[in-house]
Amino acid sequence: MLLKAMQAALGPWRRPCSTSYGFSSARSLSGPSLRRRRGSQHQQHQQHHPPSLRTPPPAFPARKRHCGSGTARVRAAAAARPGPSSDTAHSATPIAIQTSGIVKRINFCQWCGGPTKHEIPDGEEKTRAICTLCGKIAYQNPKMVVGCLIEHDNKVLLCKRNIEPSNGLWTLPAGYMEIGESAAEGAIRETWEEACAEVEVLSPFVQLDIPRIGQAYIIFLAKLRNPHFSPGPESSDCQLFALDDIPFDSLAFSSILVTLKLYIQDVKNGRPRFHYGTINKRPGSSPSDIRAYTLDYHLQS
Repeated sequence: MLLKAMQAALGPWRRPCSTSYGFSSARSLSGPSLRRRRGSQHQQHQQHHPPSLRTPPPAFPARKRHCGSGTARVRAAAAARPGPSSDTAHSATPIAIQTSGIVKRINFCQWCGGPTKHEIPDGEEKTRAICTLCGKIAYQNPKMVVGCLIEHDNKVLLCKRNIEPSNGLWTLPAGYMEIGESAAEGAIRETWEEACAEVEVLSPFVQLDIPRIGQAYIIFLAKLRNPHFSPGPESSDCQLFALDDIPFDSLAFSSILVTLKLYIQDVKNGRPRFHYGTINKRPGSSPSDIRAYTLDYHLQS
């Protein structure tokens, strides 16, 4: 059901086509279709130009990633489908999920600059920041992180981060979606920014929600349109790694660790799947301990 929902959401850019992964392949969603004109490094809020197939690959300014915050408290109960046992598939029985997210205190209205009051609006259940002048409510919502798991010659492409957090550690090319782009377009753009690689999206692979920090990851399987890649402004290195050589002791985030382990598990089983799960940090663990988590509510197509 999750895969069907994802396919429905991605409908406008998909066409039926068989792939070696058992998913329907996207039409040619790739770097050239998303190219934008080069912008000034100091213009942080420039307006994006329409896509062009004729302009050369752009140079995107470096931006900090993976540092959003979001939800306050989520309660859910569901039965996870049984699946292969692994250190990533934590729960296969009915579970109750209760997480606490980080919510920032907003003291001034983002629209008019007026002071805010913090109370529960009529008809709602959570405390919000309400402007005392214009009455508008500031909602804090999760951030969507999108990226690509790029397969090439039985290897995967990883980038060594050149920015905080996790400077010097390895990750998949990924980052926050921008207004005005789809998840797949954002994943392709992020791949160009971080690895200077032109890719074609093949299928969605995993969605991982991280309620504690208000993030949701969508990672797509993708392939290189050509064998050329190099570090972008946010990366100090880019390499293709065989599955046995992936630097698991030097990965940047729990979400990347989970994604790669699920991918290796699927390759070994010879049956690629679409995965959904919730990453919950173990109480009292350090934010830098990427192994201190449970993968709850794990569903597979």
